[in-house]
Amino acid sequence: MKKHNFYAGPAILPEEVKRRTSESLLEFAGMGLSVMEISHRSEQWVECMNNAFSLVEELLDIPKGYKVMFLTGGASSQFYMSAMNLLNESEVAGYINTGTWSAKSIKEAQLFGTVKEIGTSKNKNYSYVPRELDSDDVKYVHYTSNNTVFGTQFKELPNVDVPLIADMSSDIFSKNVDIKRHNLIYCGAQKNMGPAGVTLVIVKESALGQVKREIPTILDYRTHIDKGSMFNTPPVLPIYISMLTMQWVKDNGGVNAMKVRNEAKAHLLYSEIDRNDLFKGFVAEKDRSTMNACFGLLDDSKKDIFLEMSKEAGIVGINGHRSVGGFRASMYNAMEIESVEVLVNVMKEFSEKYG
Repeated sequence: MKKHNFYAGPAILPEEVKRRTSESLLEFAGMGLSVMEISHRSEQWVECMNNAFSLVEELLDIPKGYKVMFLTGGASSQFYMSAMNLLNESEVAGYINTGTWSAKSIKEAQLFGTVKEIGTSKNKNYSYVPRELDSDDVKYVHYTSNNTVFGTQFKELPNVDVPLIADMSSDIFSKNVDIKRHNLIYCGAQKNMGPAGVTLVIVKESALGQVKREIPTILDYRTHIDKGSMFNTPPVLPIYISMLTMQWVKDNGGVNAMKVRNEAKAHLLYSEIDRNDLFKGFVAEKDRSTMNACFGLLDDSKKDIFLEMSKEAGIVGINGHRSVGGFRASMYNAMEIESVEVLVNVMKEFSEKYG
């Protein structure tokens, strides 16, 4: 039976990417070696790395003055690296708190300077995106573009007059981004770009070198820029798979096409949530994520029945986050609309039986 993978992360990858990866696990670029065995200094790998850089730059239309890095540590490492590299102890950074991941980034940034929470949706269990923002006297504003736990998403950039820093772990390459508004964008790969193990960082060069503190060599963005993301041995396999995924995005029309594709999937599922009397959405309609739809049953006692019906249809990964409950359907770029149709049909069947 075909599986319909709604896991939030590690998440679904395109079938073509998985096939090409499996081939490269045995032999890469005619070298007679696995991609996991080759030297990161080899001509073949350097070409692959350069292709990955170029794809990021092309897909996101990155302007001059910005640099791309492939690092390790996941987005969690960037919670502190961003503040360590960009915020002096005497300065104030503005943070928009939309839940789990932004709260964690606030905690880490407080180690390096003053953090001002300029907006939060905590009062309604993070079910909306705050728009009333007090950004006076802050050096930059940090936001989490898509909240995988609670299912909210910034449809527009925060309305502030200072540079932005964004955690785009779960919606990178799903839509166009105004790079020039940002001093830094970072994302863990394992939701919408590739497998776990590599972290994409895009930084405005002129924003670096302004802090007074000593930065450990490996935590200084300038180190990785100077060394082409190969100061130490890079995570070769995750970068390779991410490169293949970005090539797949390009071959399928780029981020504009992904946006159309994702909106169609989200519309299909949210329409059923709103139509079906047994289900309810958790998020304000205008802030609903196209990546992660969070919803539940009006009668939660039937949750296990719905999960069993979903399992029988080949659906996996729709349990909601433990802090929210209900269900979460993650519909990243690689998900085909047919999988969403299967979920919607299960919801309809459930309604016919138990409505």
